[in-house]
Amino acid sequence: MSQPSQQQSPPGLTGRMDPKPDHGEESYRGSGRLAGKAAVITGGDSGIGRAVAIAFAREGADVLISYLDEDEDAAETQRWVEDAGRKCVLVPGDIADPAHCRSIIGRAVEEFGRVDVLVNNAAFQMTHESIEDVPDEEWDRTLAVNISAFFHLTKAAVPHMRPGASIIGSTSVNSDAPPPALLPYNVTKAGVANMCGSLSQMLASKGIRANSVAPGPIWTPLIPSTMPADQVESFGQQVPLGRPGQPAELAPVYVMLASDEASYVSGARIAVTGGQPIL
Repeated sequence: MSQPSQQQSPPGLTGRMDPKPDHGEESYRGSGRLAGKAAVITGGDSGIGRAVAIAFAREGADVLISYLDEDEDAAETQRWVEDAGRKCVLVPGDIADPAHCRSIIGRAVEEFGRVDVLVNNAAFQMTHESIEDVPDEEWDRTLAVNISAFFHLTKAAVPHMRPGASIIGSTSVNSDAPPPALLPYNVTKAGVANMCGSLSQMLASKGIRANSVAPGPIWTPLIPSTMPADQVESFGQQVPLGRPGQPAELAPVYVMLASDEASYVSGARIAVTGGQPIL
């Protein structure tokens, strides 16, 4: 199974992808597992973030979606959330800026009065075959978006979290099996996993849980906008299931970790990798 060869400019748009990703728009059925909760999802406009936003809304949560500048994608996600009868707040801007991270949490508190779930999902990557080809500013930006923003968002959110709140980081199978061409990205995803492990211990006395999800190859706008066209065509074929995953296939894991059903799950790292084990 393969995708047509294709490329976009970062950060990429869902509408230009072939085939279109499945975010659970027509399939996800909620059962009130997140009723009354308020969630912040970075990168919630598309890909995994959109699937999580749709699932959270259908489970009864209001959501704030942080995204860079993909207004078309964000509006589409907002439509699905509101169709589920939930509130959806859109906050565009660059999470590489610590002040913007704080403003995201400030807006959530203004709109919802608290933060029950923080999903650190937004990420940046580019492909380079040699370390000499990685510009200094790209290294700095990858760390700022993928790991430093998680720190600033969490630091701002914790004072507004109550016992039972949940922090979820999107890590990656790459943190265990790092492909050399994604060096900066791999480093940050290992950092997300490590940070969730630290937070699970640091925040336990507050009743706040922290876990991470480790996706394998998932068909999102990040792929055609950051990988060479030939790699896009074969994307996902290397895992045992032989295909890329769809964003909708990750959403149930995020729902579980956000829900009160996972009250004793903290410090976990859950693989959604198409059969590729993580350590």
